[in-house]
Amino acid sequence: MKIKYIIIPLVIFLCLGSVAAQVTDLKGGPMGVERVAGRTHEPAYRSQPSDFPDTCWIQVDLGRSFSIEEVKLYPYIRDNWDRYTRPGFPLRFRIEASDEETFSQSVLITDQTEKDYEVTIVEKIDTYVPQKTVSGRYVRLTVTKPPQNRNKYYFDLWRFEVIAENRNVAENRLLSDSGSGYLGKHALLRPRRPVGESVVYDHIENVTSPENWKPVNTQMKVPCTGVRVGGLFKQALERNANYLQTSFSINDVVRDFRIRAGKPVSEKKDRPYEAPWVRILGGSLAGRYLMGAGNQLRWLEDKRLRNGMNTVIDVIEECADPDGYLLGFPERNILFCETGGYSRSWLTQGLIEAGLSGNPKAYELLRNFYDWFNTCPYLEELMLRGGFGIQGVIANTRTYHTPVGVPEDIQTVQRYYQMNFWLEQLKDRDPDALWQYPYDRSHCYLIVVLSALIDMYMATGDEMYLHAALGGWDLIHDYFEHTGGSIALSEHNDYPPKSYHLHTADTGELCGSSFWTFFNQQLRLLYPDNEKYANEIEKSIYNVALANQDQNGRIRYHARLIDKKKKGDQDNTCCEGQGTRLIGALPEFIYKIADDGIYVDLFNPSTLTWKQNGIPLTLQMESSFPENPAVKLVLTTKKSIAGKIRIRVPSWASSTMTVTVNDKEKSTGIPGSYIVLDRKWNNKDVITFSLPMDFRLIKYAGISKDFEGQDAYALEYGPLLMAVTGDSIQKGRLQIPLSHDELTRRLDPVRDKPLHFTVSCGNSSFEYKPYYIIDMESFTCYPFISREKISIF
Repeated sequence: MKIKYIIIPLVIFLCLGSVAAQVTDLKGGPMGVERVAGRTHEPAYRSQPSDFPDTCWIQVDLGRSFSIEEVKLYPYIRDNWDRYTRPGFPLRFRIEASDEETFSQSVLITDQTEKDYEVTIVEKIDTYVPQKTVSGRYVRLTVTKPPQNRNKYYFDLWRFEVIAENRNVAENRLLSDSGSGYLGKHALLRPRRPVGESVVYDHIENVTSPENWKPVNTQMKVPCTGVRVGGLFKQALERNANYLQTSFSINDVVRDFRIRAGKPVSEKKDRPYEAPWVRILGGSLAGRYLMGAGNQLRWLEDKRLRNGMNTVIDVIEECADPDGYLLGFPERNILFCETGGYSRSWLTQGLIEAGLSGNPKAYELLRNFYDWFNTCPYLEELMLRGGFGIQGVIANTRTYHTPVGVPEDIQTVQRYYQMNFWLEQLKDRDPDALWQYPYDRSHCYLIVVLSALIDMYMATGDEMYLHAALGGWDLIHDYFEHTGGSIALSEHNDYPPKSYHLHTADTGELCGSSFWTFFNQQLRLLYPDNEKYANEIEKSIYNVALANQDQNGRIRYHARLIDKKKKGDQDNTCCEGQGTRLIGALPEFIYKIADDGIYVDLFNPSTLTWKQNGIPLTLQMESSFPENPAVKLVLTTKKSIAGKIRIRVPSWASSTMTVTVNDKEKSTGIPGSYIVLDRKWNNKDVITFSLPMDFRLIKYAGISKDFEGQDAYALEYGPLLMAVTGDSIQKGRLQIPLSHDELTRRLDPVRDKPLHFTVSCGNSSFEYKPYYIIDMESFTCYPFISREKISIF
């Protein structure tokens, strides 16, 4: 299929400033108004809540007297899914300056006490300039009428600036208030964020010319088709198909597009739903469906899924605007909530997966849309204005690496998404780059940016992107990854390095592990002999993807490691969208194809068909892993061929691994390496090996308060995170009266129940089983283990 597209000259980008200036803000105000960047998750300051609208104040000590030029109040913006609000901004207030801390004498800067504050532009930064010369060491904001929220009166702010001598002299000074009397240095007076507080972000100086790019070619590739699977992976694919076919009807999936285009649509939905992921993030249902179905159909044909996928593509085409715009919401809403990053990237990836699975229209729609997007008037504000806008970077870079990609897809990222300070922070392995990301809440979605950096490196050859991505990998792996592989970085709470929350926060989002898996897949291609990336993929699949899919294919949000798992969802959550994409892609992680042979990364029963030097080859893997560590590979070829078959020796292997070819020992490999079988292969050659699986105990080293003074250990068996079940488990707490060494020695396999082990302690008995098998029973992956040997037998 050949698709025509137009290369857009870079000079068009130079005109975007004038175009953007004509666009009005969400509430109808002019874009020239100074507005605060990003959705702020929590206010920097909140006054003490009261039952009455009492007068209250905050004041800053500037250290000495200044001639004050202006005072700026930054509102706290709350994302309420269906609208943005500034719920705690003072209704009536005045700002004064004084050289006396008690304000026994003061000079007025502004008086806003006569009428209630009227919100015209939610994100507007309010600037107050004195009508006459005002000097003072102290500046006080007195709120005479705080707003009421949830039956309490209080006000809140995101930032407080006092401008004098052309700078913010309140920065890092001392704050006090009427509630506590003294606060000291406070987040309200923090330094400016690295690229400022403004909502506009445009750095044309970052854009490089394609003439100077040096694209990176990898030594191997991911199979896009040609893999058939059995075992656990096939079971997961079948459940995934059931989830896609039963969660939402195709009519509901395409509803947003028809409404936007003014097409007929039934008033009643096929399934009643009000989940914000559907109601607010227009078109994301279609992205979820296309990501899952498109991936599934690469490996396992399903007539109903294919018809559904093709229907969704047809409706998107029918509803697309002449200029290429095709998202499931009106153009202007691209700046609202997470639509510009989340919804756009989902639909983009869905179109890519549909193209990979053979739909001829998907790539053409994709190119037409990004010809619109790369010149649209919203780019200057798209990253900092929308909720977690930086996640949208992956949509452009993924588009570039399709058959219809053009350089402008990369240049748009360089100009409107590339934060050089952040790239340096990642390269330096600074954990604050992730858990203190300055332009929004910390989130596992930052991993998609690391993935996009690899795309940028592959496109341009600029090692700045590679070094930042590798630094990000180290940070996630070393500071924000639970035992078992789930991601210990989420949103809505603080996740300091190595905090590994278990009780107080829902970490382990499946979407984070999906991103992590695909990110490691990229690094596998760049570093074909580095086993650690395959190890991360394997952990993510067995201990998160498979563990978070229930018997009906519904997808759980979090990989909870104690107490009980949540029920599976079918509401289009973030973890459903990325979960169905990951599960649908499972076959692509088993093998890698190189010019001189193949790599065997995972050990699920499967068959790979490929061509080497024009010769058709088939490799069949016979395995019941992880239930049985024995693996057999049978090669089928019509003629002898020289090549290399590289077999992974996992990092978790408990000893060296020996490989035989046609019953003859050929090679031995150490854990964390690849055994290379380099020879002339004949039809029906047989390779066999047994994976050295054993138990490992890993001590909990996080900050969960319930674990203080206790020694808790997770148990791993090969790549599998194990969970212990039993009636005595209460809210994830269980004491096993055995020492560290005794526990692993007393684990006995359960007859006719592979991967189940019992441990007996006097009158008590506990059962360990793989975490991915756990459904709704009480369990813990972190029982308390006695510090000393206890003689109770």
